[in-house]
Amino acid sequence: MKARTRILIVDDHKLFREGLVRLLETESDLEVVAHCAEIGEAKNLLVRCQVDVILLDYDLGEERGSELLQELRTPGNAKPVLMVTAGLSERVVQDLLATGVAGIFYKHNSPAQLVHAIRTIAGGEMWLEQRIIRTLAFRAAGKTAETRDVRPLTERQCEVLSGILDGLANKEIAWRLKVSETSVKAVIQELFHKAGVRTRSQLVRIAVEKHSGDWLSNARELK
Repeated sequence: MKARTRILIVDDHKLFREGLVRLLETESDLEVVAHCAEIGEAKNLLVRCQVDVILLDYDLGEERGSELLQELRTPGNAKPVLMVTAGLSERVVQDLLATGVAGIFYKHNSPAQLVHAIRTIAGGEMWLEQRIIRTLAFRAAGKTAETRDVRPLTERQCEVLSGILDGLANKEIAWRLKVSETSVKAVIQELFHKAGVRTRSQLVRIAVEKHSGDWLSNARELK
């Protein structure tokens, strides 16, 4: 039997936190091992508990969730973090991505989407709100100087990248494009080579941080 994903929830709103615990405990592959409202308590829990994924609110009263992210960057403490928040400015989103957050999820979305996001980052991938990707793409539109020497993506590569950004598995991308899963895997390897990465999560991060003005814009035009 596959081990359940162990989750730590850090959120200062008790009602939301406890509701989230009840929600996630209905999923057979997820387990909330602990929850708390403060960063100091979260640090103590991380020492005592085995945790696979952290659900972290950005606004913790007088604290900011980014303070815990800095702690998790130290050797031996790395844990994938899904930032679960009511909303963030574009500047904060950029800072969080630079710090290494594994995903950003807005609280107004559905419980089913949250469960999907948790499973995505637990599997080693990155999960971003689609409107965050669009915002970054629009902001960088027209800024071609930074990407002048980067090889552009082919139409097929843009289509596959679009599927990855939508959180689709290889089989789902293949079904959308009406091609074989083997063909999709081959295109993903081409994308890895162009981006200089080895995983889908790294590919998403590079696309968002460095190629929102060309790769992401082209991928979104195909939607």
